[in-house]
Amino acid sequence: MGIRKLNLSFIQDAAMKAFSYSLLLGAMVSCNSPDSAKVKLPNVVFIFTDDLGYGDLSGYNAESKITTPNIDRLASEGMKFTDAHTSSAVCTPSRYSLLTGRYCWRTSHKRGVQGGYGLPLITPDRMTLGNLFQQRGYQTAAIGKWHVGMEWMLKEGAEEQEEETVDHIAPLKVTPIDQGFDYYFGTSGCTSDDGPFAFIENRQLIGNPLERIEDLNVVGDADYIKDVWAAEGWQHEAADTIYTNKAIEFISEQVKNDKPFFAYLALSLPHIPWLPAEFVSGSTGAGPRGDLVALSDYCVGKIDQVLKDLGVEDNTIVIFSSDNGPRQGINGHSSAGKLRGLKGQIFEGGHRVPLVVRWPGKVQVGSVSDETVCMTDFMATFAGILGTELPENAGEDSYDFSPVLLGQEYSSPLRSSTVHHSGAGAFSIRKGDWKIIFGKVRGGEGPGDPETWTKTGYLFNLRQDPYETNNVYDQYPEIVSEMNQLLADYDAI
Repeated sequence: MGIRKLNLSFIQDAAMKAFSYSLLLGAMVSCNSPDSAKVKLPNVVFIFTDDLGYGDLSGYNAESKITTPNIDRLASEGMKFTDAHTSSAVCTPSRYSLLTGRYCWRTSHKRGVQGGYGLPLITPDRMTLGNLFQQRGYQTAAIGKWHVGMEWMLKEGAEEQEEETVDHIAPLKVTPIDQGFDYYFGTSGCTSDDGPFAFIENRQLIGNPLERIEDLNVVGDADYIKDVWAAEGWQHEAADTIYTNKAIEFISEQVKNDKPFFAYLALSLPHIPWLPAEFVSGSTGAGPRGDLVALSDYCVGKIDQVLKDLGVEDNTIVIFSSDNGPRQGINGHSSAGKLRGLKGQIFEGGHRVPLVVRWPGKVQVGSVSDETVCMTDFMATFAGILGTELPENAGEDSYDFSPVLLGQEYSSPLRSSTVHHSGAGAFSIRKGDWKIIFGKVRGGEGPGDPETWTKTGYLFNLRQDPYETNNVYDQYPEIVSEMNQLLADYDAI
């Protein structure tokens, strides 16, 4: 195992403005951190999509009905991972794990996702990726979908944070700028299906006074999005292009000021409701959801072009991935490829995701890694790249896979085991070739076979059976016993 060789006019205007601004800055290069006179620290752009699957990208699935040239080029210029996983098959816990290097089931959040009024899951004493980069002199920004909780100011007399008790006018009490980010622009919950549908910049909600949206003209199974608070003129179709332009503005400003930067761009694509901007509508053979994947590719291309125009491409690490597996594709498009399972499910299609890393001059061009990695691992990996030692209470579930990126010798596998978690709270553990799913799989977690709900457990050898078709749970009791003990050692129960 290892390395083998929107057509909306205001959107277009905003894009041209950001693009023109970047060109005016000229071909600058990012400077060193304030505490480093000799070592140039790399800039980092992490693009995190929402519900994009292993089979959605043309670079991962030759039969994909969606063409993703910008992401494919990114992979051809860097490293593509074939065995990368989110810590959960749904977004709130997987985003918590990326930002903290810690499994979310270690918190009070044991299943499902938060809404737009959820309290912060990241506690004040918890180090985030933003904190890590700030300590090395970086300017940091989180732009897009947050979805791991914020604290709002409550109306007088209110005791619990809920939609009707928060003060939308007052500045928020806790946002990403209290959790390691110098700048924040985005939404508190899922941009596309959690109210309030309004952007927050740093601490202030933009677009007051809010109004009620009685219903949205949605595609997919998001018809529950109704009677919610929204900023006047809110348009789902515009959100991710706006996020991309905000990221361009942030990156351009840091280059202009000779500051190293970490930009976490959390797109809401291709999450429901499937409302693609006009300029990508109908551009794929996979319906509106597929068009949103194409929009993700467009956003990646815009970021990549600006890095080139600013002259910082060679000193910038660009990472592209997804927060969990996809929803079902249409028109014969296999959104999870040949993997079993979809978003929310404990099978591979629920949490195995595309992961691409480009770092010119450091990561081998056109390389492919079969190493098992988890999104929790970016905390330790970035610490390794930055030459920073993590505190004992940070990144407990994070492993440094920078040797994989840099083509260095290392003991394989870097991870002795990996815990997977489903939307309904089911656990699974991967150790080497073996993957076990503990207990009965809850409704909504299986492929539709009624027998799925009656089995006591699942055991697969992923080397021999990568698509989880042959359950050998009853044939290897010694492996089952070992894996049960391993789960107990994780204190996951």
